[in-house]
Amino acid sequence: MFLRRIAPAAILITMVAACGSQPAAQPENRAAVQPAAQGTPAPSGHAAISLTDPWVKGTESGMTAAFGTLVNNGDAEVTVVSASSPLSSDVELHEVVESGGKTVMRPKKEGFVIPAHGTHQLEPGGDHIMLMGVTKAVKPGDEIPFTLTFKDGGTLEFTAIGKEFAGGKENYQPGTDHGGSHGGGADGDHADGGAGQEHN
Repeated sequence: MFLRRIAPAAILITMVAACGSQPAAQPENRAAVQPAAQGTPAPSGHAAISLTDPWVKGTESGMTAAFGTLVNNGDAEVTVVSASSPLSSDVELHEVVESGGKTVMRPKKEGFVIPAHGTHQLEPGGDHIMLMGVTKAVKPGDEIPFTLTFKDGGTLEFTAIGKEFAGGKENYQPGTDHGGSHGGGADGDHADGGAGQEHN
């Protein structure tokens, strides 16, 4: 009889001890989870960037340029500071400006700024991605890979489609009228891009 009474009491003590240990364990579990959640970085601004209608002007050799529309769906402006492509070891961000009564192309040192919930157009006669000394001819339909690098260190990869484009006398060849940068009549009409492509 005495042993039978002890056994249930021992079980009861064990259960109470186990229940009493749970609240102490829960904060430890929460403490283990919270740093992981806090350590997860918020999405960078460049994650909201896409590029629509990316295309490259067809060329046999020398220089060419890439165009499209940069779209920013984020809440903060994003700046593209550089670009690269296996098509050329010398890729620059360029703008077209008036200088000394002439229309000239030159590197855009501040990069391409895409406003929050806005767009930035890359087009003939305006901002564009310049490729010098291309390694092969660009034919209509060719797929040319690119990587954009943002001010915060993030990147965006995309593929631009080769396209024949005469435009308004754009000249993506070396000029001699402004110190070795590219010149020529880059006052051409804007052409619609080729096949569209978005990147998130």
